Amino acid sequence: MAQQEVLNGGAAKKAVVFTAVKPRLAVEAPKAGDAIEFYKSAFGAEELGRTFYPKRKAEQELPLVLSAQLALAGTTILVSDCTDDSAAPVKNAGAGCVLCLETEDVEAAVAKAVAAGAVAEGDLADEADACCGGGRVGEVKDPYGFTWLICSPAKKCAEAE
Repeated sequence: MAQQEVLNGGAAKKAVVFTAVKPRLAVEAPKAGDAIEFYKSAFGAEELGRTFYPKRKAEQELPLVLSAQLALAGTTILVSDCTDDSAAPVKNAGAGCVLCLETEDVEAAVAKAVAAGAVAEGDLADEADACCGGGRVGEVKDPYGFTWLICSPAKKCAEAE
């Protein structure tokens, strides 16, 4: 049932209710397929589906990924190839976007990501202002330019205090 709001003198309007946020990671074409495999290997993502661009240029060996859905930590992320005519600029790949993952074993998660091809950024640290509000944190940059903070779960942080 849709929610109703009363605004401006009693006129009823439908409230807008969002059901999900799905970050879309646009990687330089034709690397989306590689990125998908990296996220599966490094973070245990599960591929839910993949669609390809309906047209491809003759010089392209692989079809480009229009959108792939990955389940990761209870969330869906989208991964796609960024082409010359797509909305996402390749030059800014990963810029301004930091993804946070929570885990009980930060050290093992960082090591797994590095083994899959990520680069560790700095040392593991105990942070007061991390993605979980405090606790153990590691940072890695994936091969496609995106930064991932890997931190202790919020409940674990609260128990430590």
